[in-house]
Formats: sequence, structure tokens, C-alpha cells
Amino acid sequence: MRRTFPDPRPHHPARVRTRTVVGAAAAGALALAAASLTTLPQAAQAAQAAEVHCKATYAVQNDWGSGFQATVTITNLGTAWTSWKLGFSYAGTQALSSGWNGSWTQSGRDVTVTSLPWNAAVPSGGSVAPAATFGYSGANPAPTAFTVNGVPCDGSAPTTPPTTPPPTDPPTTPPAGPAPALHVSGNRLVTAAGTPYRLLGVNRSSGEFACVQGKGVWDGPADQATVDAMRGWNVRAVRLPLNEECWLDTAVGVPAGGTTGAAYRKAVKDYTDLLVANGINVILDLHWSHGQYTGPGAGCSDTAATCQKPMPDQQYAPTFWTQVAETFKGDDAVLFDLFNEPYPDAADNWADATAAWTCLRDGGSCPGIGYPVAGMQSLVDAVRATGATNVVMTGGLTWTNDLSQWLAYAPQDPTGNLMASWHSYSWNGCVTTACWDSTIGAVAAKVPVQAGEIGQATCAHDYIDQVMAWADAHAVGYTAWTWNPWGVCDSNGNVLVTDWNGTPTSTFGEGYRAHLLAQQP
Repeated sequence: MRRTFPDPRPHHPARVRTRTVVGAAAAGALALAAASLTTLPQAAQAAQAAEVHCKATYAVQNDWGSGFQATVTITNLGTAWTSWKLGFSYAGTQALSSGWNGSWTQSGRDVTVTSLPWNAAVPSGGSVAPAATFGYSGANPAPTAFTVNGVPCDGSAPTTPPTTPPPTDPPTTPPAGPAPALHVSGNRLVTAAGTPYRLLGVNRSSGEFACVQGKGVWDGPADQATVDAMRGWNVRAVRLPLNEECWLDTAVGVPAGGTTGAAYRKAVKDYTDLLVANGINVILDLHWSHGQYTGPGAGCSDTAATCQKPMPDQQYAPTFWTQVAETFKGDDAVLFDLFNEPYPDAADNWADATAAWTCLRDGGSCPGIGYPVAGMQSLVDAVRATGATNVVMTGGLTWTNDLSQWLAYAPQDPTGNLMASWHSYSWNGCVTTACWDSTIGAVAAKVPVQAGEIGQATCAHDYIDQVMAWADAHAVGYTAWTWNPWGVCDSNGNVLVTDWNGTPTSTFGEGYRAHLLAQQP
């Protein structure tokens, strides 16, 4: 995931003011509900009221004194909705500026948000999270009551349970025994028997930062219990971000409690072996690397591997992949993601797309990057020189959200075991099905594609639902960010769990877990 400062967890929540409406509706909400219902025939009013049961959570992500950004997450506690209309009122001077994830309007103090075509349908247990920015002066009191389709969101559940409750138990689990060895056949990953296989799972962050921050390797347990929790979600793949200098033991100035060198390598090997033994494929990712960079998108000014750099460095990255490949060759259940999120185009202020794609593939001296760069071709060559046949992944530009010219600039791989890495967050540039069809789809028609990171700017799951629906239809795998209990998720990041036992966050983790439980490989 793109990081804009050296703390490795921008996903860690900022202070967020929230209000969840779970009690009796206030008088203002009832008045708003009545106004909405009077426009419907009496029979329709009764049917609508019977069908809507909901909970609303109001959160202010950022308040700068004269304006703020707010999200209202509405959760469907009853039967499925085919459309929705949210209503609430402010008590102060709050004035709508702009909104998204819904069509926003304001009349006086009354705010209305109606569904858009892509998020109109909300299943039982599902959520949507319309968000907007407002200006204000004076106090900024939060609204206290909300309606959906004219009915107060009082947190009550229907007396008769919904006919289509969200799944709670997996219809399938990761395969018994070790994870399958995988190779590329056409545009699919397949097992040794030739069966198509998708990597669906999670990122387990911390291997990229804990070692240089005095926190060991995993910033938490890496034992059988954590693996069992992942299996309970039907996780079939775990992506492990790694630190180049911790692996190579070139890191300097590591605080007490940090782990580098042989101890770091052993921890990575042991956890990878444990996951594979439990039927879970592992993607090893070079996340943080050496090289000083202070240009656009820089996360730190350090030469050391303490943040995300725009490209891997020629000094250490080939050696890193040589050693990783030597360690894991012969175990084709392990895949290699050669570099997390390249952004040589941003480093050059998007001045020359051809130069950026050439830098990605060939490395060398790249515009805007002050250290010698290792291109993807040199890293593929380093892996293959060891005799390793593990599947390797290479990304695109713009923090690997852009795969528009991936096919034209793909490195050569003598084994044919090459696939494309793609990341998709709601704040990226390519966030529509039209863009995915024209760019990602073109790549997926030729080679396997893995969405190594997916996420969104709210705790809802409406955006990743779109990504996963598209990926499912195009045989693309995905691993969501992130399986780390870093508190509630918010606009700064995407947290799937509240503890190492796998308790999902609301509603981002809940939505992702439900989707995984319904998937076949």
C-alpha cells in the first residue's frame, strides 16, 4: 500500500468522531420519516416500513475548523434493498459542498442521499457508506437520527429473520494438506494437475517494518492459532511484505528489539512453511528497500529501507531476490512479488510515460530517482539464475494501479511463470469497470493477474465489492489489506480484523470475510 510517511501503519486510525444510532428514533427523524411516507400510497408505506431495518453510524474523518468530511455507514438489518434513500438533519450551519457514494442534496438543514446504480442493491447484512464534505461556522454538532427509505434507522432487527442471511460458515476451506504447487498456463494459475486456481486471501503486514522499528518481525503472533483464524475465513493465500535490508542484514541503527539477518530470514521461512503446510499459498513481496528518495510521493528521506521507494535499488535488490529464490526454490506453493508499488512515473512528475515504463523494466538511471535502479528484468533474471521456477509477479506504474502498457513492457521469463500484479484502492486513478475492462482486462486475457492489495477509504466494503465482483468474473485473484488488528479502519487505511483470532472489523472486515466464505478457488 502507498505510504506517505515513515510510520508503516497509516492504516492505523486517526481520531474519528462516531455516533451509532441504535435506540429509539428522535422526534426529528420521525418527522422526516413521516414527510417521506406521505408521498406513497398507504399500502406501499406499510410495505416499505415492514421491509426496512437498519443501523446508521455517522463519522467525521477530518475537521479543519471551517469544514469537515463525514461518512454515514448504513447497514441493512432486514431483507435486501433494491434501492435506498438516506435522510438526516443538521442542527447547525453545516452546508453541503460535495458528496460521493450517493447523490447528495440539501434543503435547509435537511440532507438527502439517494443510491447510485452501482450501489443501489444492498443485501441483508450489507452496508453502504455515502460520504461528503461540508462547510460550517460555529459549533459542529453531529446529527442524531437517520432514516432509510423514510423509516427510522433505530438498530432494530426484523421479528422474522431475513430469508437470505449472510454466510457464517465456509462452504469450503483451504485444501487439506500442503498448499498446491502452482505454475502459469496461458492466462491462469494452475495446479500440478492442471486445475485452475485463484489466490484469494489477505496481506499480513509487519515483515516490512517491525524489524527496523524494534518490534521483532511480525508485530504479533505468527503461530498455528493465527493460521487457523485465517483458515476460518477461507483464506487461500497470504501476502507477506518484506524488508530488503533486514533480510540481507545491511540495516543500520535498528532499535533494540529489531530483528535482522539470520533471525529475520528464519522467521520468514518458518512462517511461510507453516502457512504452506496448512494449505495456504504465500506471496513474498519486496516492500521496503534501500535508496534515498525525496521526490513526489516520498514516504521518508532515509537511504535505509524505512519506507516505500519508487523503484528497487540495484545495490541490494538483485541480491535479495537471489537469496530468497535460493531459500524457496523447489517449493512452488510460494510466489515472488518482485516489488510492491513502483511509481517511477510520479518520481518524474508524469513527464514521460515511455521513460517510466522503460525504467520499470530495464532500471538503470531513471528520471527523478537519485540512486541506480534495478528493473524488473534484472530481478527476474536473478530469480531464474538460481534455478527457481516459482511464479513471479511484476507490477505496473502509479503504485501498480496502472497496467495500461504492462504487456508491452513485461520482462522476459524463460520459464513462462510470470504474472501481473495490480493494486486497487478507491483513491486510485483506475477505479471503474470501464477502466478495468480496457486495461486490467486486456492483461488478464493474456497472463494471470493478481490484485495483491485491495481496499477503500472508508470502513465500508462497497468499493472492494465492485473490485471483487469484476475480479471474480475475470479469473483474477485478490488479497485484501490487511490482516492486522490495528483498531478500527478509517480513511487512513484498511483493517480487516480486531484481534489475532480473526474477529472481523465492522463493516470492512465483515464484508470481505463474507465474500471469501462464498468463493471457490
